Amino acid sequence: MKSEHSEHPRDTAVRSAGGGRTDPATEAFVAHRNLLFTVAYEMLGSAADAEDVLQETWLRWAGVDLGTVRDRRAYLVRITTRQALGRLRALGRRKESYVGSWLPEPLLTSPDVAEDVELADSVSMAMLLVLETLTPTERAVFVLREVFDLGYDEIAGAVDRSPAAVRQIAHRARAHVAARRPRGVVSPAETRDAFEAFRRAVETGDLQGLLDVLAPDVVLVGDGGGVRQAVPRPVVGAGKVARLLVAGLGRTTAETSLRPAEVNGHPALVFRLDGALDTVVAVRVDDGLVTGLYAVRNPGKLSHMQRETVLCR
Repeated sequence: MKSEHSEHPRDTAVRSAGGGRTDPATEAFVAHRNLLFTVAYEMLGSAADAEDVLQETWLRWAGVDLGTVRDRRAYLVRITTRQALGRLRALGRRKESYVGSWLPEPLLTSPDVAEDVELADSVSMAMLLVLETLTPTERAVFVLREVFDLGYDEIAGAVDRSPAAVRQIAHRARAHVAARRPRGVVSPAETRDAFEAFRRAVETGDLQGLLDVLAPDVVLVGDGGGVRQAVPRPVVGAGKVARLLVAGLGRTTAETSLRPAEVNGHPALVFRLDGALDTVVAVRVDDGLVTGLYAVRNPGKLSHMQRETVLCR
């Protein structure tokens, strides 16, 4: 599969002398690049850091003797996981000084991500926030086992633990996620209907329409990163959230626009001011009602909203 990420020199640097053909190491890396990006992104919640992890993965992969590699995909996933683990621990320290609530970087995704229900659930804003509550090793094990269905032996090699220890970590992580994860998989039709009702109410500033589609315990989380104004802490409750939305996004004008988009495999609203991207609001739907809203305003997190990002398992 051809990647739709911006081309990086690591993808084309190693060429044979004749015909511009890539060598086997480069071919393997390019073939699995979208998978590796997805692994790194699910572990980090940061597209920029996931791209950096891919660069580090390439640098290490380029020095590997392919004659010693039995399974190139598994080997690349192992390198990526190890690099992501190191970066995840550094990210934890960075988040401690982050201003306001931290949200994952939103990704503009293609319709085929939404069609893969399990993949879409695993990269949703709601799930990525749940994964934030795991330890780095627990997160790596959970992602590799539950999302990518790797064997315990493969995961053990990636996280430097024994297969028996990995089984225990996986069990603990599953229980932790199950207690905190979104309420369950929702049908696309149910999600679409609730989202359209939500969109119409926001666009027209219809307070009652919002109250009808928001769950009583709906949560709105805003991320401005200290650069843009955002709610400093999560806002809970249909009344509070509805009034905030009407004041902040309702009644679009000639200078503003509100458009739907697929973000992290789920519906979202993209708000533009004078043509410039201002806010991405990812929407979580459960049982026909909107239960979660994730508003990213930090401009440093919006670069991957310019074109679709390919995710795959």
